[in-house]
Amino acid sequence: MGLNDFEYSLILEKLGREPSLTELGMYAVMWSEHCGYKYSRPVLAYFKKYREAMEGAGLENAGIVDIGDGLGITMKVESHNHPSAVEPYQGAATGVGGIIRDILTMGARPIASLNSLRFGPLEDGKAPAEVVARNRYLFEHVVAGIAGYGNCVGVPTVESEISFHPRYSGNPLVNAMCVGILPLAEITTAAASGVGNPVIYLGSATGKDGIHGATFASDALGEDNEDKRPNVQIGDPFAEKQLIEATLEALQTGAIVAIQDMGAAGLTCSTIEMAAKGEVGMTVDLDKVPMRESDMTAYELMLSESQERMLAVAELGREQEVLDVFRKWGVHAEVIGHVTAERVVTVTRHGAVEASVFPNALADECPTYSNEPIEPEYFREAATFNPSSLPKVDVVEALKQLLASPEIASKQWVDHQYDQQVQTQTVLGFARGDAGVIAPRGTEKGISLSLKGNARQVYLHPYIGAVNAVTETARNVACTGAKPTAVTDGLNFGNPQHAHVYWQFDGAVRGIADACEELETPVISGNVSFYNESDLGEVLPTPLIGILGIIESAKDAVPSFPSESCEMILVKVPIQVSGQAGLGASAFLSVVHGQETGYPEMPNYAGERSLHGFLVEAASGAIMKSAHNVAVGGIGVALAKIAIRSGLGGTFNITPTPEELFAEIPGTVLIGTNDTNELQALAAKYGLIAQPVGKLAPVELLEFVGGVDRVSMPITDLRDPFFRQIQVLMRG
Repeated sequence: MGLNDFEYSLILEKLGREPSLTELGMYAVMWSEHCGYKYSRPVLAYFKKYREAMEGAGLENAGIVDIGDGLGITMKVESHNHPSAVEPYQGAATGVGGIIRDILTMGARPIASLNSLRFGPLEDGKAPAEVVARNRYLFEHVVAGIAGYGNCVGVPTVESEISFHPRYSGNPLVNAMCVGILPLAEITTAAASGVGNPVIYLGSATGKDGIHGATFASDALGEDNEDKRPNVQIGDPFAEKQLIEATLEALQTGAIVAIQDMGAAGLTCSTIEMAAKGEVGMTVDLDKVPMRESDMTAYELMLSESQERMLAVAELGREQEVLDVFRKWGVHAEVIGHVTAERVVTVTRHGAVEASVFPNALADECPTYSNEPIEPEYFREAATFNPSSLPKVDVVEALKQLLASPEIASKQWVDHQYDQQVQTQTVLGFARGDAGVIAPRGTEKGISLSLKGNARQVYLHPYIGAVNAVTETARNVACTGAKPTAVTDGLNFGNPQHAHVYWQFDGAVRGIADACEELETPVISGNVSFYNESDLGEVLPTPLIGILGIIESAKDAVPSFPSESCEMILVKVPIQVSGQAGLGASAFLSVVHGQETGYPEMPNYAGERSLHGFLVEAASGAIMKSAHNVAVGGIGVALAKIAIRSGLGGTFNITPTPEELFAEIPGTVLIGTNDTNELQALAAKYGLIAQPVGKLAPVELLEFVGGVDRVSMPITDLRDPFFRQIQVLMRG
């Protein structure tokens, strides 16, 4: 059950007796890392909003951002890593379904999905043949699971970020993000209230799938992975769609007092957390729970994580209104208990009491642990990286290598599997913008969304890498013309009981917290996933940052590449570059030289804020044809991708050296414009450097020139490796 001796003794102390099997199971899932955050809670106090919530009324399912016009946006990211490693299709599919329900329980209509995925290498020779084959299998079926569920449930997938590294072999990372919209006057709560109010089970019948899924997610993967398939839930997107519509309609009756998703830990989590938040108790009669098999025990019913289920508290005397709505939609709706004044959750089966527990003990009194963070030797070694020690390379071949690397190569093999246009609100989808942009009905505003992370940078310097994850993702939404406004995070790490992992986690969370404070983008929700390791080792520390940006007018959204000839301007934040020249922790160093060392460059916070203001003003003034963040692979990769996707080429005044082409310097954006003078004047107003570098034109050649150095290449030579690499690997 994942409990240690100390935790079991604590349970005995809180109960004053031996627990029943059902009670022990309930404690086990609620005190798992997945639900109890026992190793992460002390570190998450770095986040101002999290700290305020823990000290105040507690956390809801997701935060809310006021976008004006009486509307709010809610968003959250969740991981489904272990289930996806064992059963990739259903693991990924139910990850999408679960995060959609988290948004739904805020009273919001889900309007966009995003995902961030990590896998082991796909190329032959990069790992043993059986490992490569398994990586391809996981990649194929995770993507199919996301597409199969997301497309059917009717929520557009507007961004998918995917990367590869040997450290993800055996333990892929599958993080799903959902965004919803709601009238601010109609925010719902998960806090149960009203003594005597009926507790209503809503959604699909309960089965024996997903039992102990929360504890499964709170332990390392091992040789018994196949035996853990019953821990993985089975999803039904059509049932989810019915549940979405029924829930939103039922909320409009005003008869629902509180509502929560039955996610991790199923009925246990929803009953315990709702009672604890409302400082009330509950009675639950499991005989009334819709179930797939009549012989299910109380233990199985309380711990099952069967999908597409919700728990609601209705106003006494108005429960029939709720039941009628759900039954109209063909969805199970049954009163299974009542709210009580005594702060105890009592569970019965066949008339016998199977559990009687204090909800706050399970929800709020999970023991917390900390570890001494110890700086590893590799971190000290990375400080000594000197780019002058690198052998010379052919920059054209290096650019081709980078464009063909699965980390950078086009993901159209994936993109084409996702429905980006369902709901017909998508303005910029895959590859059209640096972030996905939605134009929600009921407002002129646009919502820009991005979910990113750079695990290589975080591994080599957790603090700076995490700061860069925030500033880079914020830059992505700003490039579409949006003001970065709020953050959700997905924190994926190895075993926190290992001192170096705890050091990585502590440094990364500090970096995110500091960067979000500096950019005034509060962390409003998030998720922690520990124990991401297998017999092949632990994953790279992978914090993922989801950012919401607001565009005052959705029609002003800016794509990442132009559709016609224009001048290209390199806009840069003034920054003091280290002696590692932006090549430390870079894709160039990893892909071309096979080295993962060095430190990423630290961004200039004030300059980043100025850059956001500049991009927002330039977009609203319609002086940008395009804006593309320079990130992984540097200026060379950014210009090549613009040329490949626009079908335009040209000669650019950039010295063809690795330091100029492939350095990853924060605060750098490539802008397409026909108003060079106006753009430069605006950049100067914000204290930014604006350097014209050349003109995009209908030519099939990309050239870089600096002094006497000149290199040129047909765009076709770049287009083929960029677009074909992943398709070829997956056909193989």
